[in-house]
Amino acid sequence: MATIVDIVTQAIAPHITAPYELVDVEYGKMGGDDVLSIFVDKEGGITLNDTAELSEVISPLLDQIQPDPFPDQYMLEVTSPGLERPLKNAEAVAKAVGQYIHVKLYQAIDKHKIFEGTLLSFENQELLMEYMDKTRKKQVTIPYQTVAKARLAVKI
Repeated sequence: MATIVDIVTQAIAPHITAPYELVDVEYGKMGGDDVLSIFVDKEGGITLNDTAELSEVISPLLDQIQPDPFPDQYMLEVTSPGLERPLKNAEAVAKAVGQYIHVKLYQAIDKHKIFEGTLLSFENQELLMEYMDKTRKKQVTIPYQTVAKARLAVKI
């Protein structure tokens, strides 16, 4: 059965076009309210005007979904994914080559389930990352199917 996120993604994805990119859709409780969060980005980042314009495009699309997938009233939030945007699929990972990322694994590699470092390459469904192990730079090859979550990270 399709979830609210699936239904919303199918309804809005074709209408979010260049220069914008649909990064993620989330639906859940924030405080006592149901919130539908739509994460969009573009080269150089999203402005308040962009989110206002996109809200005007997205809101009527949501109203047209039949049957209405929302059990209760909800708030629509159109927002930037921020500096630590999720890398939801292989295409997003491929675009992140050369950037500093955070990867959480389903199973440990060299006794580690979390790696943070520079994504050197993504080929043949494998991530090659360079990371610091105490004071030494090391490289690790991570099969994509072992990645539970990946996101851009801020290097401190």
